[in-house]
Amino acid sequence: MKIKKLDHLSSIFHEYDAFIIDLWGVMHNGVSLNNSAVKAVSELQSNGKRIVFLSNAPRPTKKVVEFLKKMKMDDRFLKNVLTSGEAAVNSLKNNKFGLKFYHLGPKRDDSLFSDIKTNKTTLDKCDFILCTGLFDEESENLQFYNDLLKNFTKKKLVCTNPDLIVHKGGEEEYCAGKIAEIFENLGGKVIYFGKPHKEVYISCLKSDQKTLVIGDNLKTDIKGANNMNLDSIFITSGVHKSKTIDEKLIDKLLAEHNVTANYFQKELTW
Repeated sequence: MKIKKLDHLSSIFHEYDAFIIDLWGVMHNGVSLNNSAVKAVSELQSNGKRIVFLSNAPRPTKKVVEFLKKMKMDDRFLKNVLTSGEAAVNSLKNNKFGLKFYHLGPKRDDSLFSDIKTNKTTLDKCDFILCTGLFDEESENLQFYNDLLKNFTKKKLVCTNPDLIVHKGGEEEYCAGKIAEIFENLGGKVIYFGKPHKEVYISCLKSDQKTLVIGDNLKTDIKGANNMNLDSIFITSGVHKSKTIDEKLIDKLLAEHNVTANYFQKELTW
């Protein structure tokens, strides 16, 4: 299937009942809102369309909502937000992977496990590793994580954000998915929460609604749409922006990632 350039969402929105939209890379860049995308969402809502923001943020939904409010996103858009972190912590509360965990990630993610913080322990004593990202003091040195984890591959690693990288403003940052990749390369087993895995979509979908997925990440957003047999729009100004400058190469890029998308836009535009 050859991808089509979509000039305006307004030309196709009537074909769909619901929209699953990524946050980071579509609605904002980690620093400021994308006004074009906000306008598009406003128009969808005005036309009675159901909107779900599905994010691979390794934090509780309420923390992501607070973050969006700080960027001045209107409350009326924030009724349906779901994060991979929220999905993960719901499983952790059931002791699905054991009781004691080691937190691998930045201090800012501590709120994810505030209800079970007494179960936090050291790497050698834990039942499983809870990975929400990279340590603040080791945000770029991937060899550090290879050395840290190489003797603990018999433990399972729970990854709360399958994304490998994200763009914050103009800077590129590693995500929890990068650590999961290292762990798998060492021979360890990873349990993923979030896109593109089917489980996270279950609470987003309604069987009687035709749904369109909008996202910037081929490995998570678009792959997830493919896994669920949903139509999708690939936003090219996000995580893959360096490889989509020449629009003629977009089909090749999708083929390299073994995914298909119906449409592409540089940014979400009504």
